[in-house]
Amino acid sequence: MSVDIRWRTFADLSAVDLYRALMLRQTVFVVEQNCPYLDADGLDVVGIHGLGQSQTGSLIAVARLLPPGTRFALPSIGRIAIAKQARGRGYGRQIVAEAVVETERRYPDAPIQISAQAHLEGFYRSFGFVHAGDPFDEDGIPHIAMIRGARRDR
Repeated sequence: MSVDIRWRTFADLSAVDLYRALMLRQTVFVVEQNCPYLDADGLDVVGIHGLGQSQTGSLIAVARLLPPGTRFALPSIGRIAIAKQARGRGYGRQIVAEAVVETERRYPDAPIQISAQAHLEGFYRSFGFVHAGDPFDEDGIPHIAMIRGARRDR
């Protein structure tokens, strides 16, 4: 089974889609991970949003792509979240794989950077991301910078 992922600019998101995406992100990052932080960081307006819906139409996966020069000098992928009831079915792997493809489609000659929760380093390594710096604290959670080389570099 797979999730249907659609990529949208901020301007193309309906109010309902935006609300559902923010609700899923806040449920995972703020409530489940007990990490109070400002999710509405001002970057959603320049991002490309991956919305993954189940066959019943429930939003179960999200990701955000940012262009170079916004959060990092490189294009980046972040705000990846899977609804609790949908975990363990490969949807996280699917949305990350599709986020990589979409980012490479939009920025074909650029490496991709992520700020990964440290415990997920192995997961992101399976997509070709490599450790790119010292561990750091982001909102009380250990993170590491990781980069995946540009297509031409692989």
